[in-house]
Amino acid sequence: MSDRVDALVPFAPDRPKTRLSDVLTPAERREFADAMLDDVLAALDAAGFSPRLLSTDPTNRDVPETVDERPLTAAVNAVLADREPSPESPLAVVMADLALATPRALSRLRGSGDVVLAAGLGGGTNALVSRSPDFRVDYHGASYLDHLRAARTVGATVREVDSRLLATDIDERADLADVLLHGDGAARDWLVDAGFELDAGDGRVSVVREE
Repeated sequence: MSDRVDALVPFAPDRPKTRLSDVLTPAERREFADAMLDDVLAALDAAGFSPRLLSTDPTNRDVPETVDERPLTAAVNAVLADREPSPESPLAVVMADLALATPRALSRLRGSGDVVLAAGLGGGTNALVSRSPDFRVDYHGASYLDHLRAARTVGATVREVDSRLLATDIDERADLADVLLHGDGAARDWLVDAGFELDAGDGRVSVVREE
């Protein structure tokens, strides 16, 4: 598939990565969230997507941006209703904290199916592509199961993408080890520069931070 696909990237610069508050200051959480966003935008571009930020506040980045202060579900559904995706004009929604996402992994979203879903490890939906004008999202709870049901309710065919790289969203301290182990972009560089390193002292890989 050679045509570029529009990709919506939700981002909340006003409340980034609150579950990392035990290890990062508010300013550091913003910097780290920005670094992950840089990685996601670069990977999307390399995979043939045209990213657009869906932000709760203006970011002043050199990328198209829609500002919507509403919760995630309402904001994404507003774009879906306005766009009315179709096979000729699909729309992707890719989360901004997929620091391990690669162009190759993201390109799998471009496969066939009215709705293509990539689940997160905890039952969420980390990325999707819709070619259905009637499909709507619901990001509460186990949203992956909700999206399966929603697609089938409107008669949309579903394709599931099983990818560890897309399933790993970075929310908590334990997730930082995955970035150091498998990442190779701005997010990993930020962690290294901030003094984080891997620790396997108790037999389980975690992270420690130099004082």
